[in-house]
Amino acid sequence: LAPAQAPSPGVRRGAPWRRASPELMATRRKGPPTKLSSDAKKELSVVVPTYNETENLRPLCERLFAACKAAGLTIELVVVDDESEGSEETEKIAKALASEGYAVRIHCRKKAEGRGLSSAVLLGFGMAKYATLLCMDADLQHEPESVPDVAKPVLEGSAEFAIGSRHVEGGGLGFEWSMLRRVVSSGAKMLAWFLAPSTDPLSGFFCVSKEVLKRGEGKLNPIGFKIALEVMVRCRCKPIQDVGIQFQERNAGESKLSANQYKLYLEQLFSLYMATYGPLIVLLVILILLLLYMALTSLLPTPRKLTG
Repeated sequence: LAPAQAPSPGVRRGAPWRRASPELMATRRKGPPTKLSSDAKKELSVVVPTYNETENLRPLCERLFAACKAAGLTIELVVVDDESEGSEETEKIAKALASEGYAVRIHCRKKAEGRGLSSAVLLGFGMAKYATLLCMDADLQHEPESVPDVAKPVLEGSAEFAIGSRHVEGGGLGFEWSMLRRVVSSGAKMLAWFLAPSTDPLSGFFCVSKEVLKRGEGKLNPIGFKIALEVMVRCRCKPIQDVGIQFQERNAGESKLSANQYKLYLEQLFSLYMATYGPLIVLLVILILLLLYMALTSLLPTPRKLTG
């Protein structure tokens, strides 16, 4: 595990306070550190996809290892970096962290090898050495201190899939979202309502085992960025457990969300609904068209009968 090492001081953007040490961040959560039952697995591979996240990788790593050490977990951090202007610096930071004693590996993926968050996550899962896998974002919107909590249900065997949720006890937003963001988020969540029994199925903070992931071999479609939803549906995860997390403001860098991502999400939804409900979807579409036809014909004037 990582040696206790104080990070270089810095000021978080948009905040008046100085960044705390990883050890302090690990104790700032409500209650004592997460403790696993004696028969729980204690090894975890944490996969983080990155794209120009040079300012976030070191604080994420330091806080992650401090929190997991406090919880009694042995972990590795697998970084899958898609080629960007920050890739060279990201690789340097990862190798520096490894030389300091952190169990960190990085795969720098060239554009010719593929692009996109979902495919990067699946690549990282394939590289992982431990049987239990956890995915989280690199931008610190997912607090590293929540990793033991999100991993706990899978490590202890009480759930096949655990996902960090803003909408259960202990969950929420650590900053103010605009009304537009709230509406878009709620709408996207409602569209996935009948696919997965989760209050936050679009979260990118989740844990699953390699054994469960194998059920989706040859079926997982790494389009878009909602890989958790893809895994839940294609791997037939049951039970699924929501774990309360505080979703924080991005620490540094820029959001990768774009209009194209929303298009890919709709494509993903269609594919998942067809895989889940198949013929029922076709029947539903036919029923809707029939009802529309009946409604339209009822509005048309009745033709007059010709009299001789």
